[in-house]
Amino acid sequence: MLWFRTLLLGVKSLLLHPLRSLLTVLGIFIGVASVIWLLAIGEGISRKAQEQIESLGADNIIVRTIKPPNEVLSQNSRGGRGMQIPEFGLTREDFSRLSETIPTIIQAIPVREVRETFHNGSRKVDGRLVGCTADYLDITKQKVFEGRFLDEMDNTKLRDFCVLASKTAEQLFPFEDPIGRMVRIGDNYNFTVVGIMQSRAPSAAAGGSLDSQDFSFDIYIPINTFRVRIGDTVVRRLSGSFEGQTVQLNQITLKVDRIENVTETAEIIKLDLAAHHKYEDYGVTVPLELLEQAKTTRLMFNIFMGLMAGISLVVGGIGIMNIMLATVTERTREIGIRRALGAKREDIIRQFLIETVVLSIVGGGLGVLVGLTCGPATELAMFLLKYFKPDAVANLPPIIQNMKPIIVYWSIPLAFSISLLIGVVFGLYPAVRAASMDPIEALRHE
Repeated sequence: MLWFRTLLLGVKSLLLHPLRSLLTVLGIFIGVASVIWLLAIGEGISRKAQEQIESLGADNIIVRTIKPPNEVLSQNSRGGRGMQIPEFGLTREDFSRLSETIPTIIQAIPVREVRETFHNGSRKVDGRLVGCTADYLDITKQKVFEGRFLDEMDNTKLRDFCVLASKTAEQLFPFEDPIGRMVRIGDNYNFTVVGIMQSRAPSAAAGGSLDSQDFSFDIYIPINTFRVRIGDTVVRRLSGSFEGQTVQLNQITLKVDRIENVTETAEIIKLDLAAHHKYEDYGVTVPLELLEQAKTTRLMFNIFMGLMAGISLVVGGIGIMNIMLATVTERTREIGIRRALGAKREDIIRQFLIETVVLSIVGGGLGVLVGLTCGPATELAMFLLKYFKPDAVANLPPIIQNMKPIIVYWSIPLAFSISLLIGVVFGLYPAVRAASMDPIEALRHE
């Protein structure tokens, strides 16, 4: 009953100065909302990064061709005096050797890529021509929208079939169904469309050897057909001169039998490639290692964001202390009268502590409610940015464009508890100061 009466008295005292109480609550409110929002945004970015890495497959090892420096390439070029064609990167021999000699590898998927121009009558689009096998869908996590993807028979019989990415189909066939139609690749080769892919967001770069990939303007053909029709050597005309390169494979994705064997298998692959290549024209990416690094980074990022938001709570606590010290000074005579009527020091401390706790509870509760609106508020902000600043949004990394905040539910009780603790800690000194006043001097106060 005593605590209840003290609570009513504290609330009444706070309502005597509503604007001052509101401004004091605002500091705690901003601090609690900041903790929830920043941790949610950090979790959303971290989760998106992990999804990008997980999409590569935790039991996969990805080996990519990397173009060496020009001075290195010049030592391994072939061609006449007018044009030197460097040869580098992964080879079909690498593919066979790795897939057949390492017992922990249960599947190997080769990929060949080149930039090319695709035509349908007068319409054309620049994109990426990808030579692959039927297993390519598994490693890229793509889905077919219409028709079918390439199969092993297409590859074995060197069929001139192709599958279009979503935007490639939109650009080349805006008013008709592409299935069964012909697409000219480059200047010489016609392919029949057998399928269209679903739209897929670009993948972020993962590791030093795996660049971000945009699948929107791809065309997929059987890799054996690629080798026969396009060949390993690609020559382009640039500003009156010719530039070419010879690459057999751009990527080999190797699937390991068990996750426990991934790290050891990756080391064997690195040693094997180092023994068969004159220089380092390849890169080995291990998604499992990147995933572990991403989890560690996520933890550090959340701690950092939490500390930044915690500063707001401390600032709110300082605001409470400042207001309560001013309140003690204003109510000096009231304190003296209460002490003269028999109130103990504990009663005075309790009264002022209850007032600070009420401020903290109100601020913390409002902060939690606003913090839970992080998702809709972020979507609204992104919508407005896309509407008013589309170029700025387009320049953002894909991981930021597609990020959605994820509420870290333990941050809600944590932020609310910290707000209460701050209310007690920062309200304790003013309460003790009020209780320590000499009753006689307090009664003389004007």
